[in-house]
Amino acid sequence: MSEFIYNKENVKSNTDLDYENRSARAFRTKKEEKRYWTLLIALIVLGALASYGLLVYNNPVSVGSPSFIPVVKRRTVALFAMVIAAVCQSLSTVAFQSSTNNRIITPSLLGFEALYSTIHTSAMFFFGTSAFLKFSGIGPFLFQVVAMVLMCLILYGWLLSGKYGNLQLMLLVGVIMGTGLKSVSSFMRRLLAPSEFDILQARLFGSVNNADAAYFPVAVPLVIIAALLILAYSKKLNVLSLGKSASTSLGVNHRFGVIYTLILVSVLMSVSTALVGPLTFYGFLVATMTYQAAPTYDHRYVFPMTLAIGFLILTGSYFFMYHVFRAQGVVSVIIELFGGIAFLIVLLRKGTL
Repeated sequence: MSEFIYNKENVKSNTDLDYENRSARAFRTKKEEKRYWTLLIALIVLGALASYGLLVYNNPVSVGSPSFIPVVKRRTVALFAMVIAAVCQSLSTVAFQSSTNNRIITPSLLGFEALYSTIHTSAMFFFGTSAFLKFSGIGPFLFQVVAMVLMCLILYGWLLSGKYGNLQLMLLVGVIMGTGLKSVSSFMRRLLAPSEFDILQARLFGSVNNADAAYFPVAVPLVIIAALLILAYSKKLNVLSLGKSASTSLGVNHRFGVIYTLILVSVLMSVSTALVGPLTFYGFLVATMTYQAAPTYDHRYVFPMTLAIGFLILTGSYFFMYHVFRAQGVVSVIIELFGGIAFLIVLLRKGTL
């Protein structure tokens, strides 16, 4: 009898200890929190060093030369494009996966890259090389951004409201539309002359060299507003990531939250795609690495980590490819290759979409 009482009291004390150790904090232990901040600071420092290397390292002009500042300014345009691309792709991918409660999909499923490819291919196919080369500036840039955002808004308004209200159906329709647009643009590219195809193909690869400083007065305000709105929505994203049933029971309007998030995602993805070109698996690679580096559900900590990782991947990749391997034209291809491999690994390990 005494042994039974002792065991009962022992179980009760262990249970009480478990309750005392439970917490609603973003990190389970102090050790995890310390590791998070150490890793975040290290990533920021490495990103800053890679940025400095891109601006100054192997500069053909000496520091005291009058031409040094103009050369650095030209490199600054590419670095600024990397910042915009990292912010857009990183935030939009994490927010998209959280709102859809699926870490295996990316915003590219909505057809941004396919529409970008179709717009540029159509310009070359219908108007020729001279018109295609003139297809730059604020007007064409705004046209691409507005077209991509409108396509997504129509998709959301049609498939996330009324009698449909089905997120999976929206993603499926987005995949079908993207595949159809890619088929149309691929057919038009086959009918182009070899010289026209070469000029067009250079534009269809994602690269910071596609960015123009003239786009920044339009792109920067859009990115800042959308990014701040997503960051301010972090607490609601914590709930949305639990799924429709859980978020509804916790008092969050799931449909409104998903549509609101997807609109911000469409703005960020449209600006990034129109500025630097398609980066299909870059966002997925950044998001996957973020989930491994930040052991928390709280988006207030996930977003800073994903921004640091996204910026370091771009700056580090361009630095090594430009100054170590001397292969300037394959940076986006390498990033997409590793992103695609990461996608396959995660898909095979999870076994389902």
